[in-house]
Amino acid sequence: MIIAIDGPAGAGKSTAAKLLAKKLKFLYIDTGAMYRALTLKVLDKDIAINDAQSITELALSSSIDLINNPDGSLKVFLDGRDVSADIRQPRITQFVSEIAKIKEVRSVMVNLQRKLGEQGDAVLDGRDIGTVVFPDAKIKFYIDADFKERVNRRHKESLELRQNITFEDVSLDLSNRDNIDSNRKVAPLKKADDAIYVDTTNLNIKEVVNKLLSFING
Repeated sequence: MIIAIDGPAGAGKSTAAKLLAKKLKFLYIDTGAMYRALTLKVLDKDIAINDAQSITELALSSSIDLINNPDGSLKVFLDGRDVSADIRQPRITQFVSEIAKIKEVRSVMVNLQRKLGEQGDAVLDGRDIGTVVFPDAKIKFYIDADFKERVNRRHKESLELRQNITFEDVSLDLSNRDNIDSNRKVAPLKKADDAIYVDTTNLNIKEVVNKLLSFING
């Protein structure tokens, strides 16, 4: 079974997807982490963000693997190196949407995501899982929250990672990402017609997961 979870940054979809996969004993595939890993490599190699050809070639020659730990956490490996912490840096967050909007890059990533998902039962979260990657997924969710709450969550996450970033900077970054993700020409962020809409604004993570499970089990 494939469970697709889409939604904007900061809505809580990744945390919910991770915990949901753990409860169901499914593979968890964080597609955003895959784009972050590629973004890390692009920046480390000083490739221009608008150099689509070089970035696509890099994507084709890179190895990106996701390993689910027994405790539900996820490790991300780039060319055999654990980059789980590195991909959460502010500089990655700043440019990942620019990388993700490149048509040829998305094609490479979608193929990889499908191969991972086809290995067995899986929960995938991202921006286009229910619309592009697995449009025939048995269950689809679109997780959302109001903008201020999403900024609050992202700012809290940044502070927990000891990143020196202001609430205003997070707000500006999130607004920019929303604009890019929703208006890109290829696979823009949108709710699949058959996706279940879940507003997490006033829900804690346990309540979100329980709500998702109620739809799955119901």
